[in-house]
Amino acid sequence: MKRVSIAIDGPAGAGKSSVAKILARRMGYTYLDTGAMYRAVTWESLRRGITEEKDIVDMAEHLSMTVAPGEERMRVFLGGEEVTDHLRTAEVSAAVSRVSAIPEVRTIMVALQRKLAAEGGTVLDGRDIGTVVLPNADVKIFLTASPRTRALRRYKELGGEKAGLSVDEIEEDIRKRDLLDSTRAASPLVPAADAVHLDNSEMTLEETAEAIMKICREKAGDEA
Repeated sequence: MKRVSIAIDGPAGAGKSSVAKILARRMGYTYLDTGAMYRAVTWESLRRGITEEKDIVDMAEHLSMTVAPGEERMRVFLGGEEVTDHLRTAEVSAAVSRVSAIPEVRTIMVALQRKLAAEGGTVLDGRDIGTVVLPNADVKIFLTASPRTRALRRYKELGGEKAGLSVDEIEEDIRKRDLLDSTRAASPLVPAADAVHLDNSEMTLEETAEAIMKICREKAGDEA
């Protein structure tokens, strides 16, 4: 089957990253977690105590970020130091939408993402991959699920009762984030005109990956 570029967009909790990793592993592709890259910028701004947008932009411009494949997730390095384990904390999650909404930060990250994806055979996931980062991607997927389903997934991901948040609280946070992401001025969360919409509320991650692989085979003209 022809090696294609795959762009997976969708709201928080739809399973984009998990599905993208399964796809990359099964297809022998490179997985590029763009969301983790924005989280890295957010984490570094929090670590340095930087709050002004212009200062965050200046920091991002001079940030030395590299990525590498990992067994379970993409590894992220800043200035040669691995920061992967710091990127999924509640503090970073609460601040990442604001940082990622800064136009200049997105411009910097998009340039880096395009550079990393230039060799092809890649799977990218995020919120503006098919519309901004890789508008010419061979396969574009808009992956979504109901807010309740996404909240339940996040609750389990955070450790259930150990999360310190109820499913209702997580669902409310997801709804607020959906609104912020879909109404921001810079690269709002909207499906690309030619994206295939896939609701995986009733699907497992493996079933979702298989559905996308079928779409890839169809796009490549290979029904085998």
